[in-house]
Amino acid sequence: MAIELGKLGIWRHYSGVDAQFAAEAEKLGYGAIWLGASPSGDLAYVDDLLAATDRLVIATGIVNIWQDEPADIARVYERIVAKYPDRFLLGIGAGHPEASKEYKKPYAALVDYLDGLDAAGVPVAGRALAALGPKVLELAGDRTAGAHPYLTTPEHTRGARAVLGEGKLLAPEQKVVLGTDAAEARAIGRKTVKFYLGLSNYVANLRKLGFTDEDVEGEGSDRLVDALALHGDADTIATGVRAHLEAGADHVNIQVLNEDPWPAYRELAAALR
Repeated sequence: MAIELGKLGIWRHYSGVDAQFAAEAEKLGYGAIWLGASPSGDLAYVDDLLAATDRLVIATGIVNIWQDEPADIARVYERIVAKYPDRFLLGIGAGHPEASKEYKKPYAALVDYLDGLDAAGVPVAGRALAALGPKVLELAGDRTAGAHPYLTTPEHTRGARAVLGEGKLLAPEQKVVLGTDAAEARAIGRKTVKFYLGLSNYVANLRKLGFTDEDVEGEGSDRLVDALALHGDADTIATGVRAHLEAGADHVNIQVLNEDPWPAYRELAAALR
């Protein structure tokens, strides 16, 4: 198996991705689209996205382990890769406790889920794991193609690479807002960032990255929002994206927060080409 993600991808809520979106992303040179927000396990629309493109990889960011049984997901995986080999990456994860009433001992549950995928024949190279802390990063390196961290910084990417070692996929997500009016761009970024400040696993990780209680309280400090949702012109944002690559990322999936994402995706594709 040889899934080629390229250096740049797009992270977007699965409800906002259709065949036309996928075709335009491929035309601009993005290597993958990560379908965010725990898409339903049948992944019926993935076939349509792959059919509309020639090389684009579709990845899930993530299939939630509390939502779908590994045997069921394995059958979906087999359906997709039989038609589109080397173009689908199964990203799985445990989500967060505030969203899953079943959320108990997530590390053990991840191990059990990976065991189930093994038993059902899903190859290690065909799956990735949402990971923030070192224990789950190690699991991602041992049992999957690599890690897909979310809501992080280049500092986290550097540490994640050290844990994973070389040869394992590291594909962080990065939020961006195209706009040179700092107050306006920061307000757009804050609308999204503040949601995650109510989720304990993300807040704990941000504290490990050096953000203070004041940074993560309420709607988040300007310092926090600026780090998690890069803003500025395309060249400024491109510098921030490159910082992940320089810190050890193989692939950065960019989440544009502007209402119309295409100006940003077009300008970033050119700036990062």
